[in-house]
Amino acid sequence: MSQLSATSQHAGTTAEKPSLMKTLFATCIGNALEWFDIAIYGFFANYIAHAYFPTADPKVSMLLTFGSFGVSFLIRPLGAIVLGAYADKHGRKASLLMSISLMMGGGLIIVLTPSYASIGMAAPLLILVARLIQGFSAGGEFGSSTAFLVEHFPERKAFIASWQFATQGASTLLASAFGLGLSAALTETQLQNWGWRIPFIFGLMIGPVGLYIRRHIKESQSFIKAKKTPSPLKEIVRSQKGLFFTAIGLMVVSTAINYMLNYVPTYATKTLHLHASAGFSATLAAGIILTVVTPLMGLWAEKIGRLPLMWGSLILMLVTIYPAFWLMLQYTSAMSLLLLISWLALLKSVYFSTVPSMMADLFPITTRASGMAISYNVAVTVFGGFAPLICTLLISATGSSLAPGYYLMIVALLSVWAVFKAQKNHR
Repeated sequence: MSQLSATSQHAGTTAEKPSLMKTLFATCIGNALEWFDIAIYGFFANYIAHAYFPTADPKVSMLLTFGSFGVSFLIRPLGAIVLGAYADKHGRKASLLMSISLMMGGGLIIVLTPSYASIGMAAPLLILVARLIQGFSAGGEFGSSTAFLVEHFPERKAFIASWQFATQGASTLLASAFGLGLSAALTETQLQNWGWRIPFIFGLMIGPVGLYIRRHIKESQSFIKAKKTPSPLKEIVRSQKGLFFTAIGLMVVSTAINYMLNYVPTYATKTLHLHASAGFSATLAAGIILTVVTPLMGLWAEKIGRLPLMWGSLILMLVTIYPAFWLMLQYTSAMSLLLLISWLALLKSVYFSTVPSMMADLFPITTRASGMAISYNVAVTVFGGFAPLICTLLISATGSSLAPGYYLMIVALLSVWAVFKAQKNHR
């Protein structure tokens, strides 16, 4: 079976095709909302720990906070299975509408939940429920939205699919701007009491806009004409297991770096003992790089191919991650942290820009949303969602501030294997 046939056989179909910009906005706004909520939860972890997970030991509070952050990712594969299959059988649009509605519901719970001091154990339980709802909805977002993009514009798949991850950079940028602005405008007490809720309220306001726009999009002709499979999951398990594991491998290093960026504000204050603004400034720079460079790399991939960009960025990661972390620790400052995070963001942009379209090419149209959603969320859950917790535990256990660098090197090796497999598959 040709893995490229599903995206190429209808490339000439232009009937009822919407504008590229409208399609991008309709699909990427949900992705942006998902990652904005994830980023601000990570960035404001100190204040969330104070509000909902108070203990006598601040380290335990942080572990509980990041634990709830990680546990919510355990449900993402379930959301991927349910919403991915729904997208493959009933349409990408239907799945996208459901995911953004659930995302808004989880955000509303976080905004309205009183602190532990007000309602006791009900507070952290409600936060966990909210994160589980958001995790379930996010589980189907990537597969459905990326499939929707590449099926509408197969001739521009590298560029248009790169916007999936460019919007993650934009969300990181916006979340970092909130962090910097609020830390400058409010006192520490104000931030702990109510200020940290402001970005969550803003995120909640984005939802209705996305919901309205998604109601007015149309399915691609290639999906409408494709014969639907009664059970996408069974088909993946029966005949596409190799593609599934390759897709996971393609994602692991990129998602690990992404969640490392969310961990940076906490790493800066708790491990490096820098001012909170140092961490937010570094993630702000990372957000700018991810937002600007990722679609440019998508354009470049259209000209020179995706594999040169993937191999180049992975090799640079393996060669430079350890010395970059070592130098930052030898000359610890806000500037050295900024340089390290900017370098990681640049490498991530080059690699990340190619991954969505590569994953889409692995699966035929009948299982594409399911295959992409499940593999993506397994990678995000195992290697991304628990990255802050893993790094916190590694630093605590080893006493080495280099632990995050070791973690990134290990996952980079897994992605090297996956790119090699994907390259063989596309020959």
